[in-house]
Parts: sequence; C-alpha cells; structure tokens
Amino acid sequence: MNRPDIHSGRLSAEEYCRNFADIKPALSNYEAHIEANRCLYCEAAPCIPACPTGINIPSFINRIATNNIDGAAQAILDANILGGSCARVCPTEILCEQACVRNHEPECKAVTIGRLQRYAIDNRQADDHPFTRLPDTGKTIAVVGSGPAGLACAHHLAREGHNITLFDAWEKPGGLNEYGIASYKLVDSYARQEVDFVMEIGGIKQESSFRLGQSISLDQLRKQFSAVFLGLGLGGCNTLGLEGEQVAGVEDALSAISRLRQCNDLSQLPVGKRIVVIGGGNTAIDIACQCKRLGAEEVTIAYRRGSQWMSATPHEQAFARDNGVRILSWVQPSSLLTEDGRVTGINLEKTTLDVNDNLQGTGEITTIPIDTLYKAIGQNFLADCFANANESPELNGSRIATDKNFRTSLSNVWAGGDCIDKDPDLTVHAVEHGKQAAHAIHQYLQGDIENG
Repeated sequence: MNRPDIHSGRLSAEEYCRNFADIKPALSNYEAHIEANRCLYCEAAPCIPACPTGINIPSFINRIATNNIDGAAQAILDANILGGSCARVCPTEILCEQACVRNHEPECKAVTIGRLQRYAIDNRQADDHPFTRLPDTGKTIAVVGSGPAGLACAHHLAREGHNITLFDAWEKPGGLNEYGIASYKLVDSYARQEVDFVMEIGGIKQESSFRLGQSISLDQLRKQFSAVFLGLGLGGCNTLGLEGEQVAGVEDALSAISRLRQCNDLSQLPVGKRIVVIGGGNTAIDIACQCKRLGAEEVTIAYRRGSQWMSATPHEQAFARDNGVRILSWVQPSSLLTEDGRVTGINLEKTTLDVNDNLQGTGEITTIPIDTLYKAIGQNFLADCFANANESPELNGSRIATDKNFRTSLSNVWAGGDCIDKDPDLTVHAVEHGKQAAHAIHQYLQGDIENG
C-alpha cells in the first residue's frame, strides 16, 4: 500500500523553489507602460462596476501611463486597502477584465487590470502611509476576525479616529490570505506584509488566539465596546457522509493548505503519491495543484456535475490541467476503501441529471486506488461562537443575516465576509463588506442611527 512520501529526495530544492514561485510574475516598468497604454480610459468604464470594491480602474491605469505611480496606488487603496493581495488572488478574468471593452474585436484581449494593479501597489513609494488618522474619538470597536473583511473594517474605522481591538482565533492575522490561499499566489510572506501595512494607520490593537464563545461571549463584547464587527469566516468543513471518513489519509483541503503555507521545508511535508480531491471550487484546484507541485504522481479532482457547473473558473480549471491534474466530472463519492485504519481507495459513482434536472446516481462504479483524499466541498458557519450569549444574530440559512448596511439583527453588531448571507466568497467581496460596514458603524457612532 502506498503511503504519504516524505523523503527529502522527492524533488530537488530547485524544483520546490520553481514550483512554488509566483505564478503571476510582476510586470516590468516597460511592460506596465505598454499595457497601461492599451486602456481606452472609457468615460463610462464597464470595468468599474465589475469591481466589487469600485476601484476607478481607468484613473489608476492612466496614472501609470503618465508615470504617477504613487497616484495610481492611492486611487486603488482609496477603494480597496487590500488592493495588493486582491491584485494577486482575485479572479479578474470573471470580474473587471471580463468587462473590459478590449475583449471585443479586433483585439479580443482584455487589459491585464490585475497585473497593473499589482504593479502600482508594489512600486509606490512606501516611506509614508497613504492615509492619515483623524483625532482620537474615544470610541472603541471590537473587530472579530482579522481576515480581509475584518482588516478592511478596522482600517477604515481607525482612519476616522476610532480605537479598534482586532481579535483573531489564529496565531497570525490575515485570515484566509495567511492560511488558505495557494502558496504560489501569495509568495514571500506577502499576506503578513499587507497586514503590517494596514496596521501602520495606528489605533488598532491586535489580540491573537482569541475564540468568540470561548475566550469571551458576544454579550461581553457588546457591553465593553461601542460597536462590534464580526468577520468570522466559515470555520467548519462539510463532510462527505461516508463510512470510514475519519480514517487516516482523509483530510479537509483547507487544513492541508494551511499546513503547507506555514511550512518552512517543503521537502519534509507529507504528500501522497495517488490523490483524489472531492470538490469543484478554487480550494479543490489549489490543493490539487499544490500536491502535484509537491511531487504527487497522480492527482484527480472528482466533481459530481459537469465542469461548467464548477465554481472554479475556466481559467483555474485550465491551470489545474496544465499542472497535470485530471478533472473527472459527473462522479460522486460512493464509499471508501480502508485498510488498517487508513484510506486505500475510493469508489466513485457515475452521476446524471433526471428529467427535472436533479442529480442522481446511475449505479455505475469506478474504483480509484489512493493514499490520500482531500475534501473540498465547502465550509459552513460555526454558530457555537455565540455560545454563552443571551442574544445572537439571526441567521439566514446557515449564515449571519445582515441588512443593506451589513448590520445584524443586534443593534450594535455588524458582520461581513464569508460568514454572512451576501455575495460570493471572494477576498474582494469581503474587503467591500468590511469597508461598507465601517461606514455604517461610523455613522452609528456619530449618532445617525438610521443610516448606521
């Protein structure tokens, strides 16, 4: 039976370095100026509303073209304080770049907005923080969760002069940018560098290893602080519901990605030889590609519907195939094969759609020998964070319900990011949630209850 291989000779040091280098290398000065001059600077630019944070894209690109790099960076950061990471991880091919008018004939190729955004952020003069904090208001806000939503909320409130305590369950701040993004998308500790940049505004105190519902209750936070923002993310991983799912070799994909991102010696990181990933989103793509880049021999993504239904974009799917990952569609896990407390294989049942377009199994089974199975079938919100609270926010399904201003059913509690019932689970949406909630909280603290 094949077991995870951790011998140091699996790949050379040069191969590890190459495999986990930046997959979107930075533009040179020459490349950036050539690309910036392709922009038509449309008066009613369709790329702006296609950006969830509303960055004035033609404006910042025009500033690059005219050598005003600091001005370009300022235009980005005004709308998106995490513009650097979003430039690296956003699926720009289905957002701003999909809306670009250059997609039409004769070029049929969008301006590479994401790479230009990265160029502007990376090349700004970093001597001074681009924002100034207003005089101290004496108001205190608890921001629970230091992922993109929490960071954006904390930064915007700190700019207004409020005092923020940023709580997080993890040892390091950054949320999924630190723990859940493929290593080749955010390299060289960029997630931590961006957190440090956010903190430079001042007025933000960090508290790590803090778990809401255990370290302190929501009731206590509401009493101690003028307002509370919840950027809790999704702490639970969905299960397959199969017998033997708890055996060795079966793992949540995000846990594996987190371990990889925090590893200092990839040659000592266990990786299976034959791997199956269950799921069809970006997390499935990320873990599959990273396993191949770690030296796995066979990696298969198994998805219950056709590839056009996968939440991973066609660009991400193509990237997986380019990495040698097989994508097997119209199959669902039926049962696991185990031996001595470890997974050895998986039975996949062929699926189809009935006359009402409901998914159903056909009874046809394919067996794949494996030594590792990763589950990437989505996450769920863990409501136990509201333990010991007399009042907790209302849920819409399995997520926190919020109004148009991101306020929950509790008068002084707002929420944003993956834990709420709005928008796809993308970094850029989380940033916008935090920004909009900060505006509403500020209005509330100013006494404008209706707008808050």
